[in-house]
Amino acid sequence: MSPTPEPAPARLRAIPSRLLSGAALVADRLVNERLAAEGAHKWHFAVLVTLAEAGAASQAELSRRTGIYRSDMVAVLNELADAACVRRDPDPADRRRNVITLTPAGRRRLDRLDALIDDAQRELLAPLTPGEGAELTRLLTALTEHHRPAHPRPDEQR
Repeated sequence: MSPTPEPAPARLRAIPSRLLSGAALVADRLVNERLAAEGAHKWHFAVLVTLAEAGAASQAELSRRTGIYRSDMVAVLNELADAACVRRDPDPADRRRNVITLTPAGRRRLDRLDALIDDAQRELLAPLTPGEGAELTRLLTALTEHHRPAHPRPDEQR
């Protein structure tokens, strides 16, 4: 049995950026574990959500909307297409590019992944009341929006 780790010094426990980093590590672990159990990862979820909410899009549009590098987007779309979750069709306006569309199988997959993400969020926020969880989400949104660059460089879109 391993010993219980000593708590960090109070000054470290009071640094917001350190607390956010620690919470982000826990959140990532919870989400990644849930999605991996279904053979999925966060990029699959991001693409499926984006297509469900915004409709069909080019690979470049999906890259911009999700923050996934274009070079990585190809692999993600290949995986989703292999699972029949998305369909690639030539763009009638420009045959050099594809339009990506969510399929019925993709909608069902998204429903399953949504349930897993919801479960991970419940576990993450378990020590908080529903009101505190909503307030945390509001505060994190305010921080994220405030620090979001107006025009991120392509190499920062991750």
